[in-house]
Amino acid sequence: MEQIKWVRNQMPPTQEEALQVMALNEMDKVHTFHKSFPMYEVTPLQALCRLADFYHLGGIFVKDESYRFGLNAFKVLGGSLAMGKHIAKTLGKDLSELDYDTFISTETKKQLGDATFFTATDGNHGRGVAWAANKLGQKAVVFMPKGSQTIRLQNIQKEGATATIETVNYDECVRLATAAACQTPGGVVVQDTAWEGYTEIPSWIMQGYGTMVKEALEQLGQKPTHVFVQAGVGSLAGAVIGYIANHFVEGGIQMVVVEASEAACLYNSAVAGDGRIRIVTGDMPTIMAGLACGEPNTISWEILKNHTHYFVSCPDWVAAKGMCILGAPLKGDPRVISGESGAVTLGFLASVMEEETLKPLKEHLGLNEESIVLLFSTEGDTDPEHYRQIVWQHHFKEE
Repeated sequence: MEQIKWVRNQMPPTQEEALQVMALNEMDKVHTFHKSFPMYEVTPLQALCRLADFYHLGGIFVKDESYRFGLNAFKVLGGSLAMGKHIAKTLGKDLSELDYDTFISTETKKQLGDATFFTATDGNHGRGVAWAANKLGQKAVVFMPKGSQTIRLQNIQKEGATATIETVNYDECVRLATAAACQTPGGVVVQDTAWEGYTEIPSWIMQGYGTMVKEALEQLGQKPTHVFVQAGVGSLAGAVIGYIANHFVEGGIQMVVVEASEAACLYNSAVAGDGRIRIVTGDMPTIMAGLACGEPNTISWEILKNHTHYFVSCPDWVAAKGMCILGAPLKGDPRVISGESGAVTLGFLASVMEEETLKPLKEHLGLNEESIVLLFSTEGDTDPEHYRQIVWQHHFKEE
């Protein structure tokens, strides 16, 4: 069975300009924007007290994003904010000057003109972009990589978007979306990864994720000792770690980035140790579809290489383990329906606490009776049939 791999961050520190993307004053504006949506509700922070006792930890807390805007995943926070900021910029206004009612008004649509938002996705991000475009009265076009599940495609199409499953991987779909936007009047790329010449919208998307982190810290009501966050291109991880680094400037929190082993571009970059990005190419056959990304967000990377303590590469069985533990909790703990990309951090935590081979990492992390561990379950069962196959029948690649 393939093993979990980990590396301590020993990369040389660099300047901190990217950290300002997650500045707390900007996060307040972002949160106000999301709260202006009539369907906004704070998602639960689930306390797994029995599991924490079982592992002799001070607390395990899981932010359950399966309740976000009825979309079963957190991604809509980024896509909606990027659209909001794009519209505000086009109108010559600051985001704080506009709310949901203004965005959907006839006058705003008249001033904005025709806009079409293009994106690439494994499912959750595209559904969020499609939903936000629908709510804001705009158009969306979504490209999905080969192997994408039909139900994810259908969920995007239900929001009124044009969506297709292509014959190439995620990173190639990003290039398809970019080319299509360039050929369309009013075309805008809404992508959660950044590259040279394309940084503004990815920064906005990261800021959108800040609403989730802000809610979680307010609900937690105490300083966590450990934060484990999953990564695909790294936008979520950079948002979470960037927000926390700004909020707790004194430090003292062990921050860990967890990836799928088939797409461990950040882990590979950390292993190299020189601070430069390493890209993973080709097919990425992992059940963690939301993490199957081989080209990191360059903005996020600047945050992660300065503030992440450990980078971890996890095979599929780790995500499956997390899904099963969350879906069948110890008596007294709440049940969390967490999808493949949402559960990998809990599977990783459980493995560190159980496995003798990971004891050195447990000691390095200082996991003990005083540890308060914060995790983010970023999706529910966005593909219900696949969820059941894994949790009920254990259908996944083990080696």
